[in-house]
Amino acid sequence: MNSGAPGTLAVGRVKFFDRHRGEVNSSAFSPDGQTLLTASEDGCVYGWETQSGRLLWRLSGHTGPVKFCRFSPDGHLFASSSCDCTVRLWDVGGAKCLRVLKGHQRSVETVSFSPDSRQLASGGWDKRVMLWEVQSGQILRLLVGHRDSIQSSDFSPSADCLATGSWDSTICIWDLRAGTPAVFHQELEGHSGNISCLRYSASGLLASGSWDKTIHIWKPTTSSLLVQLKGHVTWVKSIAFSPDEQRLASAGYSRMVRVWDCSTGKCLETVKGVLDVAHACAFTPDGKLLVCGAADQARC
Repeated sequence: MNSGAPGTLAVGRVKFFDRHRGEVNSSAFSPDGQTLLTASEDGCVYGWETQSGRLLWRLSGHTGPVKFCRFSPDGHLFASSSCDCTVRLWDVGGAKCLRVLKGHQRSVETVSFSPDSRQLASGGWDKRVMLWEVQSGQILRLLVGHRDSIQSSDFSPSADCLATGSWDSTICIWDLRAGTPAVFHQELEGHSGNISCLRYSASGLLASGSWDKTIHIWKPTTSSLLVQLKGHVTWVKSIAFSPDEQRLASAGYSRMVRVWDCSTGKCLETVKGVLDVAHACAFTPDGKLLVCGAADQARC
């Protein structure tokens, strides 16, 4: 554990080696921060105990590299997406696959749960967004509009909207309210590179990270850009709002994690060299600890 100077938050160090059989593509923390998922090029999903780094499970089933993984907000499920064109839903308690979602025609790059954990969105190289009912595994909606691969997604806190980010350098905000056309959406433009990560705050602000090395914080209801954060030297891999929404943490595809003031855009703290490659960052519920996760390719 590395504590910052007085007035700064503590930063947790987590680093895992020698268990993965391929490069790690993404990581995700459970809602309570106690468990870290890693999606591996070897086609497996790994679960780790955050504090000790102990391996909890190694789950196989995908027939291609696993590209992305995410916990449901209630902590009971997690989803994984793969180059095999499928999404798998897993039970956390039993560490078993509950169902396989099929419908995408190319690699699935992102998945996200609705706030009530009842719906799941997925997107990928076929440029389509699919909205699924978690309980039945049925497709609820097909959303088409992006001009290139979809790489990131997140539901709004009200679940009325879904944000998706693409290699076409745009963010689409899809209106999911009953009765609205499936093609109705608004576009947020301003990034000059691929949109690599998206995250809503509890009040409905939206942060986006890009290959252009910047982070934008938006007010989606008015399509306005509130602040632009600059300072990363590589593309932005992961972002997270603090519970009070005053800070934003960002992990670049490097040994660097930054913490920003959301109002001014000022970088409050830079953590260097504590990770190999930062795949995920998340605040604990009290906002006092920033947990950072990284994983390396195994040394076989």
